[in-house]
This record gives sequence, C-alpha cells and structure tokens, in this order.
Amino acid sequence: MLYYLFSYLDQMFDFPGAGVFRYISFRASAATILSLLIAAVYGKPIIRKLQMLQVGESIRDLGLTGQLEKKGTPTMGGFIILASLMIPVLLFAKLDNVYIILLIVATLWTTMIGFADDYIKVFKKDKEGLKGTFKIIGQVGLGLIVGLTLYFNNNVKIREFGSNGFIDKHSLTTTVPFLKNNLLDYDILSSYLPASLAWLPYVFICVFIITAVSNAANITDGIDGLAAGTSAIIGLTLAVFAYLSGNKIFAEYLNIMLIPNSGEVVIFCAAFLGACIGFLWYNSYPASVFMGDTGSLMLGSVIATLALILRKELMIPLMCGIFLAENISVILQVSYFKYQKRRRGLEYAKQNRLLLMSPLHHHFQKKGYHEAKIVTRFWIVAIVLAVISIVTLKLQ
Repeated sequence: MLYYLFSYLDQMFDFPGAGVFRYISFRASAATILSLLIAAVYGKPIIRKLQMLQVGESIRDLGLTGQLEKKGTPTMGGFIILASLMIPVLLFAKLDNVYIILLIVATLWTTMIGFADDYIKVFKKDKEGLKGTFKIIGQVGLGLIVGLTLYFNNNVKIREFGSNGFIDKHSLTTTVPFLKNNLLDYDILSSYLPASLAWLPYVFICVFIITAVSNAANITDGIDGLAAGTSAIIGLTLAVFAYLSGNKIFAEYLNIMLIPNSGEVVIFCAAFLGACIGFLWYNSYPASVFMGDTGSLMLGSVIATLALILRKELMIPLMCGIFLAENISVILQVSYFKYQKRRRGLEYAKQNRLLLMSPLHHHFQKKGYHEAKIVTRFWIVAIVLAVISIVTLKLQ
C-alpha cells in the first residue's frame, strides 16, 4: 500500500524521497526490518495471550532428553510469523502482482488449515488434530489454485530474445539444474492429451509439490528452531533467485530465465526471511513458543509456491534437502518396520528398526546429541545446500 501512496505523491507533488519506493532493494530491506521489528515487539504479547488462553503443547513421552520439560509451552506461535510476514508484504509489495496475490493466498490458506489442526488438538483435546484427509484436501485445494493460476493467467510470462528483440510470452518452461540446455517445457507432458485436459499434468505436479513440501516442513518442526531456521535459509536462497530472475542484466549475464514482474517476489521473500528470523528469537532453544501446524504447514506451502513461481521446483530436493531427508526418514522407517513385521513378526520389527526414531532429528536425539547441536548442524547442512543451489546458476 505504501508503494502506491508514495508513487502517487512522487508523480503528483514530487514529494522528496518518495521515489525511493520504486526500488526493489529499498522495499525488500524495509520489509525485512519491519518483519523483524514486528516479531520482536509483538511476539512477547502474543505469547502471553497464548499462555492466558492455555494454548499449551501436550507432550507425548517418547523417551527423549528434556522432552517433558516442554510441556505447557504455548503453541500456535505461527501467528507471530503470519503477522510479521503479511504486514510488510501488504505495505511494501505491489498488491496487483499475480505472484504476490498467489503467495498471500498460499500463506492464509495453509495458516487456516494449520490453525484448525492446532485448535482441535488444544481446545478439543484431540491429540490427532484435524483428520489427515482434510489436511490433504486443503493442500490439494491450494495446489489446484496455484497450478491453474500459473497455467492460465496471462500475466505469468517469461522473456525470450527473438528476431525483433525481447518478447514476453506465456510459457510453462522451467529450469533443470546442472544441464547446459536447462529448459524444460511442461507442455511436453500434455502432448498426448486432448486440448481441454492439457493443464492436467502441470497442475498435478503443482499439487504434489505443495503437498509434499508442506508436509515435510511440518515433520521437520520437531525440535526448537529447526523448521524456522531452515525455512529462513531457504527463503534467503529463493530471494536471490527472485532478484536475479527479475533483473534483465543479471539474467542475461548468468544466462538464466528472465521472469517479468518476479522482482516483486523479492519483497515477499525478504519479509518471509525476517519473519522466520524474528520468530527464532522466541523459538530457539529453550523455546518460549512453538509454531505448531499454524506455522509449519504455511512455511512449507509458501516455499513450494515460491519455487513454482520462480521455475525452481526441480531444485527443491537440493534446496530443501533438510526437509527431504526428514520426510524420507519417516517413509523409510515406516516401510522397513512393515517389511520386518511381515517377514519376521511384530516383536522383531520393534527391536530392529532402521533408525532409533524418526524423523531424523529424533534419531540423533536418541543417540545422545543435544537438540541445540542437532539444530545448528542441520542449519550448516542447509547453508551448504543453499550455496550449491545458487552455484547451479553457473553450472550449466
């Protein structure tokens, strides 16, 4: 909103300093600072309000060191992230930008799904929370919205160099990392389908990615600061991609896809980064608040939507390597347990698990590592993966 206000003041009255709002770098910096301030200033009152409402985490005894000490710690702290993210975006981003609209929808949509889950757990005293079927339906619904918008909206374009110079065209081309001719057009997948169903493969991919990453972030949120810190690192990586993909000079120099209007996504990524770091002020060990599904489902869905917008969805396994490892650890643990149970019986399966406990961070806790050390080392791995992801821009 401030962008429109100061643009008007600059055009009509030549207001001193108003022109600075034209620059993405200024608005992104302001969004980061404001999101940090909102989290720092209003985080404590929100936590106190959650304590007054007795929105405490119910802890299931898994035999982990220090686990029961966390009983009663307020959950639903994802509202701190939501406020710290949405207010700067509404103030500094162009709200008529299709990508910003999609990201706002993704943020609010999955926050409400997560809130419903936390509400049932806390106030209805149902440890299972929202039924998995309804969660999946909600995530699939968001995937449909994102996929259909990116497929049909004519403002979703890439810029190519033609005989008459640069031309903008609606395209579903994406980036394949590590390849020299690294562009893949999703239209190939629909070449054997009727024209009326040509959208189906791409939308299915969007649904799968959003559901998978959202659930992976939810699984990762198991120890203090892990999900928020990892999401901050991924958010910064996506901010770099958004800035380079939206800048004609850098896109030409790096020989990467130029995505018109994607520069505005930098403002969202900047606010996302600030919100995650600001939340870490209260969520780092020992946590004063947990984000709950209110925050974790939203973090994953936003990251997935950002990757789809920036045509970096094929880089998710690398960029979101921590999420992937956590997700795979659960799948392997369950699959191995079922296999052993079928082959050698229940008692053998219980005593011979693939991991000491899943997800992966609990395995290391069982091995005696302090959770603060686990989180720090996971962050280091996430930073290394982020650097490799950015380096792929030149490895082609």
